[in-house]
Amino acid sequence: MVIFDLICPNDHRFEGWFNDLSDLEKQLFMGLLSCPVCGDTRIQRRPSTFGLVKTRQPSSTAPDSLEAKKEDLYRQLEDLSDRLREDFADVGPSFSDEALKMHYGASPRRNIMGHSTGAEEELLRKEGVEFFKAPMLVRKPSSAN
Repeated sequence: MVIFDLICPNDHRFEGWFNDLSDLEKQLFMGLLSCPVCGDTRIQRRPSTFGLVKTRQPSSTAPDSLEAKKEDLYRQLEDLSDRLREDFADVGPSFSDEALKMHYGASPRRNIMGHSTGAEEELLRKEGVEFFKAPMLVRKPSSAN
């Protein structure tokens, strides 16, 4: 599956999940996509603002057991979580407030991460604030006895 950023003529931004680029193009051509906010079907693909690059070399043999696949997925999630912690300031539950301040120029733009409620996320969408949700591994403090 591939995730593409999409936009309607009313500047509502959202993402869609597709098998590949040709699947997206086919659905766009057939008018099968509509904006989840206003229902407009004149949808366009827009450049993505986020990307990840895999830094590990692929192994010569693909993991064939479910456990190996789980471990590989866990390592990838661990890498993503580490990168987000390194590159984004954690603003916790103030995420939506900070995002709105940056959007309207009341504070300098920077990479932030944090928590938001469904209502806060809807407000951010209505205001045109771009954000994405990503899973994060929560690290428990180690006990040194």
